Amino acid sequence: MKLASLKEGGRDGTLVVVARDLSRAATVPGVVKTMQALLDDWEHCRRRLEEAYALLDAGEMPDDFPLDVDKLAAPLPRAFQWCDGSAYLHHVELVRKARGAEMPPDLYADPLMYQGASDSLLGPRDDILVADESWGIDLEAEVAVVTGDVPMGASVEEARAAIRLVTLANDVSLRNLVPKELAKGFGFLQSKPATAFAPVAVTPDELGPAWDGGKLNLPLLSHVNGKLLGAPNAGVDMNFDFPALIAHAARTRELEAGTIIGSGTVSNRDPAAGSSCLAERRMIETIEKGAPETPFLKFGDRVRIEMLDAEGRSIFGAIEQQVVQYRR
Repeated sequence: MKLASLKEGGRDGTLVVVARDLSRAATVPGVVKTMQALLDDWEHCRRRLEEAYALLDAGEMPDDFPLDVDKLAAPLPRAFQWCDGSAYLHHVELVRKARGAEMPPDLYADPLMYQGASDSLLGPRDDILVADESWGIDLEAEVAVVTGDVPMGASVEEARAAIRLVTLANDVSLRNLVPKELAKGFGFLQSKPATAFAPVAVTPDELGPAWDGGKLNLPLLSHVNGKLLGAPNAGVDMNFDFPALIAHAARTRELEAGTIIGSGTVSNRDPAAGSSCLAERRMIETIEKGAPETPFLKFGDRVRIEMLDAEGRSIFGAIEQQVVQYRR
């Protein structure tokens, strides 16, 4: 089934069931009011929501309405936890090669992950608000999953069973703030502003054979100002799948229902696949030409991130954002 959150009913939004073709939606107040409440009581609510989804998809749901993506928040407008991995090591290798650094061997065995801010997550049409263009504004197209409760020390199989929903993310980065911040040895904060998410999140069964239990095997399309940046396959060259990332995050803590785990920038070794972020494009240019040529995002630039199924239909809807200068 496909689910979304309207920008109404408070900071956590109002949960809606969305038709498979993304054309219509319906609230389910008699079942559950918010996405977080659903995740907290998944087994009790899921069956009734699946029934509502079937009625909606058949055109038999009373009080349904046309889906207006502009009125959608992130599927989880705020989350108890947002952890982003770096599962595509080709991306990390390029970063290090561009600055002449070697890859530490342990990165091939132990995932990279940072804990992001999740108090305010952006909807699919919300602006990318940045105060200063010189900070090096970049998109990062990713796949993300939302979990149920995960016990501390969970096995990979326990982690796999905890995956409730799949969606897309734009993990915006301010590249020129990263070096000084990481040099302090304490991770990202200022260089990672609010993350945006696709209009809908879907249950894994909705993805059919494209979902193998740990990876989503479809191209992830990224456009900047209408020009294709890349279409790498999210299931290719993923060194750590989602169960491995979840188990990594849960090694020393319990993960509460509603935890979001990101894949990191989707990246393929095949140059024809293109890139999911501008930094990677610039790294390739540096390696090949000695200096980057592609600029970072400017105010007024537009970003689009989307994934299509085998028949060319949008699965999650598109993230479409404009870069806008922030003013108080």
